Amino acid sequence: MERELALEIVRVTELAALASAPWMGRGDKINADGAATSAMRSMFDSISVRGTVVIGEGEMDEAPMLYIGEEVGSMNGPEVDVAVDPLEGTEIVAKGLNNAMSVIAIANKGNLLHAPDMYMEKLAVGPQLVGKLRLTDPIEVTLAKAAEALNKNVSELTVMILDRVRHESIIKSLRKVGVRIKFLSDGDVAGAMAPAFPEAGIDLYVGSGGAPEGVLAAAALKCLGGEILGRLMPSDANEYARCLQMGIDDPYKVLTMEDMVGSEDVIFAATGVTPGEFLGGVRYLPDDRAETHSIVMRAKTRTIRFIRALHYLPNKAFLNKH
Repeated sequence: MERELALEIVRVTELAALASAPWMGRGDKINADGAATSAMRSMFDSISVRGTVVIGEGEMDEAPMLYIGEEVGSMNGPEVDVAVDPLEGTEIVAKGLNNAMSVIAIANKGNLLHAPDMYMEKLAVGPQLVGKLRLTDPIEVTLAKAAEALNKNVSELTVMILDRVRHESIIKSLRKVGVRIKFLSDGDVAGAMAPAFPEAGIDLYVGSGGAPEGVLAAAALKCLGGEILGRLMPSDANEYARCLQMGIDDPYKVLTMEDMVGSEDVIFAATGVTPGEFLGGVRYLPDDRAETHSIVMRAKTRTIRFIRALHYLPNKAFLNKH
């Protein structure tokens, strides 16, 4: 992939963030998501790729745009797989909470996992713990290994997990060994990325979340030098069959980074909608301007760019129409 794509795709996440930000705190996650999705799809027409959505807003009969299999881009340029979450954290925006963002990952065609829309068990870590932990170990063993590798006591570890009833047994185990827990209300991609940012103060991300979000997180962590391990959690025969239909021969296999994002280059971009662990949210300024904070990364070079942009809103044709 051409390196210029990194700066092209961040324009897509910026517009999606700007389109969804006015819905912050209005209690309407459907319209917030719809605004981000429409904006992202419209901006894709200017991106020089022949893209195919492999992770998007659902099947063709479920989503009017950015559906799985949809072709996006200008149709000039490299063939790429596209994974998107126009608004990662719809509930967050509706409630005016932190860590919502617009997210894109692209890779050469055939590299991104076609992850079905179901839960995935996850274990995400930063660079210091890459290759040192196993998803199949009991959580107590994982924590002991992590503490040893980081030269910490177990009680000094900080673990992030989604605040969900399904995590009750894991949380009890975390409490029992005495680690610090940082709960996340929503925002699975941001949560899995957090251990790769030292300033976030997170050592591990554990628990289950959406499988598509797991692939997006894997793309980000490949650029950051971190790691995520995953295992799909089909809840019934239909979901199991869905895995097989999407080319996953063993739905219960532990998925590595290579399984999820391949062995070639990956580009990841995200723009904050509301303030988060490592990105600021959209901020409205005088004189019809708005400020966005984005991150754009490339696995091949491991370059990480933080982009602060000031947008003159009257010149944003899409926003004016909508």
